[in-house]
Amino acid sequence: MKLKTIALNNLRRRKAKVFFLITGLMIGVSAVVALMTTTRILAEDIAHKMDEFGANIIITPKSEGLSLTYGGLNLGGFSFDVKEIHQDELAKIKTIENAANVRIVSPKVFNVLETSSQKALVVGVDFNSELALKKWWKISGKAPETDSQILVGHDVAARFNLKTDSVMDIKDHSFSVSGVLDPTGSQDDSLVFMKLPLAQKLFGKEGQVGMVEIAALCKNCPITELVAQLSKALPTAKVTAVQQVVEGRMDTLHNFQNFSLGVSGLILFVGGMVVFVTMMSSVTERTREIGIFSAIGFRSSHIMKIILLEALIVSLCAGVLGYITGIGVTWGLLSFLSEHRPHMSLDPYVAVGSVVLAIFLGLLASFYPARAAAAMDPNEALRTL
Repeated sequence: MKLKTIALNNLRRRKAKVFFLITGLMIGVSAVVALMTTTRILAEDIAHKMDEFGANIIITPKSEGLSLTYGGLNLGGFSFDVKEIHQDELAKIKTIENAANVRIVSPKVFNVLETSSQKALVVGVDFNSELALKKWWKISGKAPETDSQILVGHDVAARFNLKTDSVMDIKDHSFSVSGVLDPTGSQDDSLVFMKLPLAQKLFGKEGQVGMVEIAALCKNCPITELVAQLSKALPTAKVTAVQQVVEGRMDTLHNFQNFSLGVSGLILFVGGMVVFVTMMSSVTERTREIGIFSAIGFRSSHIMKIILLEALIVSLCAGVLGYITGIGVTWGLLSFLSEHRPHMSLDPYVAVGSVVLAIFLGLLASFYPARAAAAMDPNEALRTL
Protein backbone atom coordinates (compact mmCIF):
# COMPACT_ATOMS: atom_id res chain seq x y z
CA MET A 1 0.00 0.00 0.00
CA LYS A 2 1.32 3.40 -0.95
CA LEU A 3 2.10 5.97 1.75
CA LYS A 4 -0.21 8.46 0.06
CA THR A 5 -3.12 6.02 0.30
CA ILE A 6 -2.41 5.38 3.99
CA ALA A 7 -2.34 9.13 4.67
CA LEU A 8 -5.65 9.71 2.85
CA ASN A 9 -7.31 6.79 4.68
CA ASN A 10 -6.10 8.17 8.01
CA LEU A 11 -7.63 11.54 7.21
CA ARG A 12 -10.95 9.95 6.22
CA ARG A 13 -11.13 8.06 9.51
CA ARG A 14 -10.44 11.20 11.54
CA LYS A 15 -12.87 13.61 9.92
CA ALA A 16 -13.53 15.62 13.09
CA LYS A 17 -9.82 16.07 13.77
CA VAL A 18 -9.16 16.99 10.13
CA PHE A 19 -12.01 19.50 10.18
CA PHE A 20 -10.56 21.12 13.29
CA LEU A 21 -7.07 21.28 11.74
CA ILE A 22 -8.30 22.75 8.45
CA THR A 23 -10.54 25.24 10.25
CA GLY A 24 -7.80 26.42 12.59
CA LEU A 25 -5.23 26.87 9.86
CA MET A 26 -7.81 28.33 7.46
CA ILE A 27 -8.78 31.00 10.00
CA GLY A 28 -5.14 32.00 10.38
CA VAL A 29 -4.52 32.15 6.63
CA SER A 30 -7.79 33.96 5.89
CA ALA A 31 -7.05 36.53 8.59
CA VAL A 32 -3.61 37.20 7.11
CA VAL A 33 -5.00 37.40 3.55
CA ALA A 34 -7.81 39.72 4.65
CA LEU A 35 -5.49 41.94 6.67
CA MET A 36 -2.79 42.17 4.00
CA THR A 37 -5.23 42.69 1.13
CA THR A 38 -7.34 45.22 3.03
CA THR A 39 -4.23 47.12 4.13
CA ARG A 40 -2.84 47.17 0.59
CA ILE A 41 -6.08 48.39 -0.96
CA LEU A 42 -6.67 51.03 1.74
CA ALA A 43 -3.05 52.17 1.51
CA GLU A 44 -3.40 52.59 -2.26
CA ASP A 45 -6.68 54.43 -1.76
CA ILE A 46 -5.18 56.71 0.91
CA ALA A 47 -2.11 57.33 -1.24
CA HIS A 48 -4.38 58.31 -4.13
CA LYS A 49 -6.40 60.66 -1.91
CA MET A 50 -3.29 62.24 -0.40
CA ASP A 51 -1.73 62.69 -3.83
CA GLU A 52 -4.84 64.64 -4.78
CA PHE A 53 -4.56 66.85 -1.69
CA GLY A 54 -2.45 69.75 -2.86
CA ALA A 55 1.07 70.27 -4.15
CA ASN A 56 4.15 68.45 -2.90
CA ILE A 57 6.72 70.10 -5.18
CA ILE A 58 7.26 73.84 -5.62
CA ILE A 59 9.22 75.37 -8.52
CA THR A 60 10.37 78.99 -8.18
CA PRO A 61 12.82 81.19 -10.10
CA LYS A 62 16.45 80.61 -9.10
CA SER A 63 18.23 83.64 -7.59
CA GLU A 64 21.25 84.56 -5.52
CA GLY A 65 20.67 86.15 -2.13
CA LEU A 66 22.80 88.25 0.20
CA SER A 67 22.07 88.78 3.88
CA LEU A 68 23.48 91.96 5.41
CA THR A 69 24.51 92.14 9.08
CA TYR A 70 26.67 94.62 10.94
CA GLY A 71 27.48 94.73 14.63
CA GLY A 72 25.03 91.94 15.38
CA LEU A 73 22.19 93.81 13.69
CA ASN A 74 20.33 92.25 10.77
CA LEU A 75 20.08 94.91 8.07
CA GLY A 76 17.99 92.74 5.80
CA GLY A 77 19.02 91.29 2.48
CA PHE A 78 18.38 91.42 -1.20
CA SER A 79 18.22 89.07 -4.15
CA PHE A 80 20.14 89.45 -7.37
CA ASP A 81 20.66 87.53 -10.61
CA VAL A 82 17.03 86.43 -10.56
CA LYS A 83 16.36 83.99 -13.41
CA GLU A 84 12.84 84.03 -14.78
CA ILE A 85 10.95 80.84 -15.53
CA HIS A 86 9.64 80.84 -19.08
CA GLN A 87 6.32 79.09 -19.53
CA ASP A 88 7.59 77.24 -22.59
CA GLU A 89 10.19 75.50 -20.41
CA LEU A 90 7.43 73.73 -18.45
CA ALA A 91 6.98 71.37 -21.39
CA LYS A 92 10.29 69.80 -20.33
CA ILE A 93 8.53 68.39 -17.26
CA LYS A 94 6.89 65.81 -19.52
CA THR A 95 10.30 64.62 -20.70
CA ILE A 96 11.74 63.54 -17.34
CA GLU A 97 12.14 59.85 -16.51
CA ASN A 98 9.32 59.83 -13.97
CA ALA A 99 6.97 62.06 -15.95
CA ALA A 100 4.16 59.55 -15.35
CA ASN A 101 4.31 60.43 -11.65
CA VAL A 102 3.58 64.11 -12.35
CA ARG A 103 -0.18 64.43 -12.02
CA ILE A 104 -0.87 68.19 -12.00
CA VAL A 105 1.26 71.17 -13.06
CA SER A 106 -0.17 74.52 -11.95
CA PRO A 107 1.80 77.62 -13.09
CA LYS A 108 1.23 81.02 -11.47
CA VAL A 109 2.21 84.64 -11.91
CA PHE A 110 1.97 87.28 -9.15
CA ASN A 111 1.54 91.03 -8.84
CA VAL A 112 0.56 93.43 -6.07
CA LEU A 113 -2.69 95.36 -6.35
CA GLU A 114 -2.62 98.71 -4.57
CA THR A 115 -5.58 100.99 -3.94
CA SER A 116 -5.79 104.14 -1.91
CA SER A 117 -6.49 102.17 1.27
CA GLN A 118 -5.86 98.49 0.66
CA LYS A 119 -3.38 96.10 -0.87
CA ALA A 120 -3.91 92.58 -2.22
CA LEU A 121 -1.89 90.02 -4.11
CA VAL A 122 -3.26 89.14 -7.55
CA VAL A 123 -2.44 85.68 -8.88
CA GLY A 124 -2.83 84.51 -12.45
CA VAL A 125 -3.61 80.80 -12.59
CA ASP A 126 -4.82 78.10 -14.91
CA PHE A 127 -8.17 77.41 -13.25
CA ASN A 128 -8.47 73.89 -14.59
CA SER A 129 -5.22 72.79 -12.96
CA GLU A 130 -5.73 74.98 -9.87
CA LEU A 131 -9.15 73.50 -9.12
CA ALA A 132 -7.79 69.99 -9.68
CA LEU A 133 -4.91 70.77 -7.33
CA LYS A 134 -7.04 72.24 -4.56
CA LYS A 135 -10.03 69.96 -4.26
CA TRP A 136 -10.82 71.31 -0.80
CA TRP A 137 -11.83 74.71 -2.22
CA LYS A 138 -15.47 75.61 -1.74
CA ILE A 139 -16.65 78.53 -3.83
CA SER A 140 -19.68 80.69 -3.18
CA GLY A 141 -20.60 81.31 -6.78
CA LYS A 142 -18.44 79.74 -9.49
CA ALA A 143 -14.94 79.77 -10.90
CA PRO A 144 -14.14 82.39 -13.58
CA GLU A 145 -15.13 81.35 -17.07
CA THR A 146 -14.18 84.50 -19.01
CA ASP A 147 -11.29 86.98 -18.91
CA SER A 148 -13.55 89.59 -17.32
CA GLN A 149 -14.18 87.48 -14.20
CA ILE A 150 -12.10 86.94 -11.06
CA LEU A 151 -12.21 84.77 -7.96
CA VAL A 152 -11.43 86.39 -4.59
CA GLY A 153 -10.37 84.90 -1.27
CA HIS A 154 -12.48 85.24 1.86
CA ASP A 155 -10.28 87.90 3.51
CA VAL A 156 -10.03 89.97 0.32
CA ALA A 157 -13.79 89.93 -0.03
CA ALA A 158 -14.14 91.19 3.54
CA ARG A 159 -11.51 93.95 3.18
CA PHE A 160 -12.81 95.24 -0.16
CA ASN A 161 -16.47 94.61 0.69
CA LEU A 162 -16.91 92.27 -2.26
CA LYS A 163 -19.45 89.58 -3.01
CA THR A 164 -20.59 87.60 -6.02
CA ASP A 165 -21.24 89.88 -9.05
CA SER A 166 -19.38 92.80 -7.42
CA VAL A 167 -17.00 94.80 -9.61
CA MET A 168 -13.29 95.25 -8.84
CA ASP A 169 -10.85 97.47 -10.74
CA ILE A 170 -7.37 96.07 -11.48
CA LYS A 171 -4.88 97.92 -13.70
CA ASP A 172 -7.58 100.16 -15.18
CA HIS A 173 -9.70 97.10 -16.04
CA SER A 174 -13.02 96.26 -14.42
CA PHE A 175 -13.61 92.66 -13.36
CA SER A 176 -16.72 90.93 -12.15
CA VAL A 177 -16.41 88.71 -9.05
CA SER A 178 -17.73 85.34 -10.20
CA GLY A 179 -17.12 83.66 -6.84
CA VAL A 180 -15.80 84.05 -3.31
CA LEU A 181 -13.73 81.34 -1.63
CA ASP A 182 -15.01 79.99 1.64
CA PRO A 183 -12.37 80.32 4.41
CA THR A 184 -9.49 77.91 3.79
CA GLY A 185 -7.18 78.89 6.64
CA SER A 186 -4.34 79.39 4.13
CA GLN A 187 -2.81 82.22 2.10
CA ASP A 188 -5.52 81.64 -0.51
CA ASP A 189 -7.89 83.69 1.66
CA SER A 190 -5.83 86.82 0.90
CA LEU A 191 -5.50 86.36 -2.87
CA VAL A 192 -7.30 87.52 -5.99
CA PHE A 193 -7.33 84.93 -8.77
CA MET A 194 -7.63 85.63 -12.48
CA LYS A 195 -6.80 83.74 -15.66
CA LEU A 196 -3.07 83.24 -16.26
CA PRO A 197 -2.75 84.67 -19.82
CA LEU A 198 -4.63 87.83 -18.85
CA ALA A 199 -2.53 88.32 -15.70
CA GLN A 200 0.67 87.90 -17.69
CA LYS A 201 -0.51 90.54 -20.14
CA LEU A 202 -1.70 93.01 -17.47
CA PHE A 203 1.51 92.72 -15.43
CA GLY A 204 3.87 92.80 -18.42
CA LYS A 205 5.05 89.22 -17.82
CA GLU A 206 4.04 87.54 -21.06
CA GLY A 207 5.45 84.02 -21.27
CA GLN A 208 6.75 84.09 -17.69
CA VAL A 209 5.63 82.40 -14.49
CA GLY A 210 6.53 83.24 -10.90
CA MET A 211 5.90 79.84 -9.38
CA VAL A 212 4.77 76.34 -10.34
CA GLU A 213 3.02 73.96 -7.99
CA ILE A 214 3.21 70.26 -8.83
CA ALA A 215 1.16 67.41 -7.43
CA ALA A 216 3.16 64.22 -7.91
CA LEU A 217 2.18 60.61 -7.33
CA CYS A 218 5.03 59.62 -5.04
CA LYS A 219 3.87 56.24 -3.72
CA ASN A 220 6.19 54.39 -6.09
CA CYS A 221 8.61 57.21 -6.85
CA PRO A 222 11.11 58.62 -4.31
CA ILE A 223 10.46 62.34 -4.09
CA THR A 224 14.20 63.10 -4.07
CA GLU A 225 14.63 61.46 -7.49
CA LEU A 226 11.73 63.43 -8.90
CA VAL A 227 13.18 66.69 -7.57
CA ALA A 228 16.59 65.87 -9.07
CA GLN A 229 15.04 65.11 -12.47
CA LEU A 230 13.03 68.34 -12.44
CA SER A 231 16.09 70.37 -11.40
CA LYS A 232 18.05 68.93 -14.32
CA ALA A 233 15.23 69.64 -16.78
CA LEU A 234 14.75 73.21 -15.47
CA PRO A 235 18.25 74.57 -14.73
CA THR A 236 17.01 78.15 -14.26
CA ALA A 237 14.55 77.15 -11.53
CA LYS A 238 14.75 76.11 -7.90
CA VAL A 239 12.84 72.88 -7.25
CA THR A 240 11.79 72.21 -3.66
CA ALA A 241 9.85 69.32 -2.19
CA VAL A 242 7.37 70.02 0.58
CA GLN A 243 9.14 67.46 2.75
CA GLN A 244 6.72 67.60 5.66
CA VAL A 245 3.79 66.67 3.44
CA VAL A 246 5.67 63.98 1.54
CA GLU A 247 7.17 62.40 4.66
CA GLY A 248 3.77 62.47 6.35
CA ARG A 249 2.24 60.60 3.43
CA MET A 250 4.96 57.97 3.36
CA ASP A 251 4.89 57.56 7.17
CA THR A 252 1.16 56.90 7.00
CA LEU A 253 1.66 54.18 4.40
CA HIS A 254 4.56 52.64 6.34
CA ASN A 255 2.49 52.59 9.53
CA PHE A 256 -0.25 50.71 7.70
CA GLN A 257 2.27 48.15 6.48
CA ASN A 258 3.98 47.74 9.86
CA PHE A 259 0.66 47.26 11.61
CA SER A 260 -0.33 44.65 9.06
CA LEU A 261 2.95 42.76 9.41
CA GLY A 262 2.80 42.78 13.20
CA VAL A 263 -0.75 41.47 13.45
CA SER A 264 -0.13 38.94 10.66
CA GLY A 265 2.89 37.56 12.50
CA LEU A 266 0.84 37.13 15.68
CA ILE A 267 -1.97 35.37 13.83
CA LEU A 268 0.48 33.05 12.07
CA PHE A 269 2.10 32.15 15.38
CA VAL A 270 -1.26 31.26 16.90
CA GLY A 271 -2.20 29.25 13.81
CA GLY A 272 1.10 27.36 13.93
CA MET A 273 0.60 26.52 17.62
CA VAL A 274 -2.88 25.17 16.88
CA VAL A 275 -1.44 22.84 14.23
CA PHE A 276 1.44 21.80 16.49
CA VAL A 277 -0.75 20.97 19.49
CA THR A 278 -3.28 19.12 17.34
CA MET A 279 -0.64 17.05 15.56
CA MET A 280 1.10 16.19 18.83
CA SER A 281 -2.22 15.08 20.25
CA SER A 282 -2.83 13.02 17.12
CA VAL A 283 0.54 11.28 17.47
CA THR A 284 -0.22 10.41 21.09
CA GLU A 285 -3.62 9.00 20.15
CA ARG A 286 -2.08 6.92 17.33
CA THR A 287 0.54 5.14 19.43
CA ARG A 288 -1.03 1.74 18.73
CA GLU A 289 -1.19 2.42 14.98
CA ILE A 290 2.44 3.52 14.86
CA GLY A 291 3.46 0.38 16.74
CA ILE A 292 1.69 -1.82 14.20
CA PHE A 293 3.39 0.01 11.32
CA SER A 294 6.76 -0.60 12.95
CA ALA A 295 5.95 -4.27 13.59
CA ILE A 296 5.08 -4.99 9.97
CA GLY A 297 8.28 -3.47 8.66
CA PHE A 298 7.65 0.27 8.21
CA ARG A 299 10.78 2.33 8.71
CA SER A 300 10.94 5.49 10.78
CA SER A 301 11.18 7.54 7.60
CA HIS A 302 7.95 5.95 6.30
CA ILE A 303 6.05 6.88 9.47
CA MET A 304 7.41 10.41 9.29
CA LYS A 305 6.40 10.76 5.63
CA ILE A 306 2.85 9.54 6.39
CA ILE A 307 2.32 12.23 9.03
CA LEU A 308 3.89 14.95 6.87
CA LEU A 309 1.73 13.87 3.91
CA GLU A 310 -1.34 14.26 6.10
CA ALA A 311 -0.14 17.72 7.14
CA LEU A 312 0.53 18.62 3.48
CA ILE A 313 -2.99 17.67 2.38
CA VAL A 314 -4.60 19.48 5.30
CA SER A 315 -2.44 22.58 4.74
CA LEU A 316 -3.20 22.67 1.01
CA CYS A 317 -6.95 22.61 1.67
CA ALA A 318 -6.58 25.22 4.42
CA GLY A 319 -4.55 27.50 2.13
CA VAL A 320 -7.10 27.44 -0.69
CA LEU A 321 -10.09 27.86 1.62
CA GLY A 322 -8.22 30.51 3.63
CA TYR A 323 -7.56 32.62 0.54
CA ILE A 324 -11.19 32.43 -0.62
CA THR A 325 -12.45 33.28 2.87
CA GLY A 326 -9.91 36.10 3.26
CA ILE A 327 -11.02 37.74 0.00
CA GLY A 328 -14.63 37.52 1.16
CA VAL A 329 -13.72 39.13 4.50
CA THR A 330 -11.82 41.86 2.66
CA TRP A 331 -14.88 42.65 0.56
CA GLY A 332 -16.92 43.14 3.73
CA LEU A 333 -14.22 45.16 5.53
CA LEU A 334 -13.86 47.62 2.66
CA SER A 335 -17.55 48.48 2.89
CA PHE A 336 -17.18 49.06 6.64
CA LEU A 337 -13.88 50.97 6.65
CA SER A 338 -14.47 53.26 3.68
CA GLU A 339 -17.36 55.53 2.76
CA HIS A 340 -16.94 54.49 -0.86
CA ARG A 341 -15.80 51.01 -1.78
CA PRO A 342 -12.27 51.30 -3.24
CA HIS A 343 -11.43 49.37 -6.36
CA MET A 344 -10.63 45.82 -5.24
CA SER A 345 -7.87 44.26 -7.31
CA LEU A 346 -6.86 40.64 -6.75
CA ASP A 347 -3.15 39.99 -6.46
CA PRO A 348 -2.12 36.56 -7.86
CA TYR A 349 0.97 36.64 -5.66
CA VAL A 350 -1.25 36.78 -2.58
CA ALA A 351 -3.23 33.77 -3.84
CA VAL A 352 -0.10 31.69 -4.42
CA GLY A 353 1.54 33.04 -1.28
CA SER A 354 -1.40 32.10 0.95
CA VAL A 355 -1.26 28.47 -0.23
CA VAL A 356 2.53 28.31 0.09
CA LEU A 357 2.34 29.94 3.52
CA ALA A 358 -0.28 27.46 4.72
CA ILE A 359 1.78 24.50 3.50
CA PHE A 360 4.97 25.86 5.03
CA LEU A 361 3.28 26.58 8.35
CA GLY A 362 1.52 23.20 8.42
CA LEU A 363 4.68 21.23 7.63
CA LEU A 364 6.80 23.27 10.04
CA ALA A 365 4.34 22.76 12.89
CA SER A 366 4.03 19.04 12.05
CA PHE A 367 7.73 18.33 11.70
CA TYR A 368 8.44 17.76 15.40
CA PRO A 369 5.33 15.58 15.96
CA ALA A 370 6.36 13.56 12.87
CA ARG A 371 9.87 13.08 14.24
CA ALA A 372 8.45 12.12 17.62
CA ALA A 373 6.26 9.49 15.95
CA ALA A 374 9.17 8.16 13.87
CA ALA A 375 11.40 7.92 16.95
CA MET A 376 8.79 6.05 18.98
CA ASP A 377 10.04 2.70 20.39
CA PRO A 378 8.06 -0.08 18.62
CA ASN A 379 8.12 -2.26 21.75
CA GLU A 380 6.59 0.50 23.87
CA ALA A 381 3.99 1.16 21.15
CA LEU A 382 3.02 -2.54 20.90
CA ARG A 383 2.43 -2.78 24.66
CA THR A 384 -0.71 -0.67 24.13
CA LEU A 385 -2.29 -3.51 22.15
